[in-house]
Amino acid sequence: MSAMRFSTYLISFVLVAGPALAGQVDRALTSATIDKSAEMPLGPLAPDDARLGRLYTQLKKERNPEAASIIAEEIRQALTRSGSPTVDLLMSNATKSIDAKRYGAALDFLDLVTLIDPEYAEGWNRRATVHYLMGNIPKAMADTAHVLALEPRHIGALAGLAGMLNDGGRDAQSLLAWQQYLEYYPADRDAQKEALDLINKLAGQKT
Repeated sequence: MSAMRFSTYLISFVLVAGPALAGQVDRALTSATIDKSAEMPLGPLAPDDARLGRLYTQLKKERNPEAASIIAEEIRQALTRSGSPTVDLLMSNATKSIDAKRYGAALDFLDLVTLIDPEYAEGWNRRATVHYLMGNIPKAMADTAHVLALEPRHIGALAGLAGMLNDGGRDAQSLLAWQQYLEYYPADRDAQKEALDLINKLAGQKT
């Protein structure tokens, strides 16, 4: 799947939500291409970045679902670490608020996270989750696009994107998102099933 096709399908989906959202997504996606080039960052890597790259490489090669799930969890934990005690505290408070279904409070914490460290992808990802839980799909989509601009390999954001596209009846676009997800996490059987179900559904629509 080409990055251009993936970006085009995402933008075509959010156009139905209005030009403001389309502009947000367009700006986010043009700042980072969603394709395999994300696996080869330019310049020297920080130790955490180098470790994250190795984890993604291991995840892509691993075919055992149980072993792959362990690697995926390591990636999730690595992405959660911000390197800032302040941001980590805000994220912890946001998580507690989400668990208590105090979504407004969670948004307040996460808004601060994105202001303090706008390059921290997990802050945007967590905020996308809260918007989704509150039923604000356009904002969830915009934040998800921002996550993928910062970290195109973010499997959580890709899965969330696929789910939102599917919920919106965009089966072809949802399939593309799952295919992108499976590029990084091929051993995920649930994702394999989601993709296969969409392939069969789309094939049935053509007959």
